[in-house]
Amino acid sequence: MDSSQQLPDDFIQLCQSVTAKRPKAVIDHILQYGFVTTEELKERYGYNHPPRAARDVRENGIPLETFRVTGSDGRKIAAYRFGDVNKARFSRLSGRTGLSKQIKDELIERYGCKCFIYLEGVHERELQIDHRVPFEIDGEPDLNPENFMLLCGSANRAKSWSCEHCENWNSIKDKSICLSCYWAYPENYTHIAMRQIRRIDIIWQGEDVEIYERLKQQAVSLEKDIPKLIKEIIEREIRQNDDS
Repeated sequence: MDSSQQLPDDFIQLCQSVTAKRPKAVIDHILQYGFVTTEELKERYGYNHPPRAARDVRENGIPLETFRVTGSDGRKIAAYRFGDVNKARFSRLSGRTGLSKQIKDELIERYGCKCFIYLEGVHERELQIDHRVPFEIDGEPDLNPENFMLLCGSANRAKSWSCEHCENWNSIKDKSICLSCYWAYPENYTHIAMRQIRRIDIIWQGEDVEIYERLKQQAVSLEKDIPKLIKEIIEREIRQNDDS
């Protein structure tokens, strides 16, 4: 059944205005069949991270809702269909049209050409502009660069997964919770997706790789994993400083 027959013309026009490959594939499939499953997104379209594809659609101003269906192996899997079309954003700032190269350039000028989460220097083309506070929580912000962050693909996927499994995303919808979250402000946070967790992402590159390999050898000899060994080294250093 062609679900587009049941949708307002202006909503269909908004759907047809999306040209980016990933969200367009999701939108076109739903327009034709009424919904798309995570299994179809992986096997038919090659998208191994379906929530990211769904998020791309939402960031283009098109509401989606998630529900459960039975997959080919008999297990329950997620599927996506259009949500309340009255919540669609019919504006010149819909989706990522407002996330211009000017904003990206300004963020790079202020903070360097690096991922805000991993603090790793990467090529400009590998950096993606992302809302600090997800659109699903606060809507489309103004175009102040401080409302956005630069993420490498890996960090963006990690943030998407964590946010989409957060109670604030799914039910509470409180912007202040996001503003104190690691995924919005990794330099100053009190929680990670409402969980009392603290984390440090450490990158070894260039000449520092040798230090990592020595650390790895030491961890193997002590029969410990590397994160545990690093925590022990840091804790020992702090205790020594406290005693001095």
